[in-house]
Amino acid sequence: MNVTPAARRKARHYAMQALYQWQMTGDGLSGIEAEFHADNDMTNVDTAYFSEILHSVPQQLDELEAAFGTHMQERELDELDPVTQALLRMSTYELKSRIDVPYRVVINESVALAKKFGATDAHKFVNGVLDKVASDLRAVEVRAGKA
Repeated sequence: MNVTPAARRKARHYAMQALYQWQMTGDGLSGIEAEFHADNDMTNVDTAYFSEILHSVPQQLDELEAAFGTHMQERELDELDPVTQALLRMSTYELKSRIDVPYRVVINESVALAKKFGATDAHKFVNGVLDKVASDLRAVEVRAGKA
């Protein structure tokens, strides 16, 4: 199946919101996923990608937080707003596990969501942290992009 960039963008949008809901409520992932399918028009959404992110991020939470935690400029995770937390977790997952998605796409999509949903200037923080995470997890790709 050929997935459009717009379908992926919508999948990330909903995945970030679903991860936020999971974080705030502690509800089960399957229930949250079913709720999103019932409450939203998922026709033009890459639902497989949405589901992958929603279920994979909580499974790998400690590993993902360790990957970006060293780049948070002396800030603690619990000091960040929940949207920023969800975006860093989701994007770090993509950088780590979805090498088919260019690192710049991951960062740009996350920054756009931070601008739309995050706290004031959260997008700058997200961009800085993810740029460093990309250098760690995708060193060859990042170096090739700078050449």
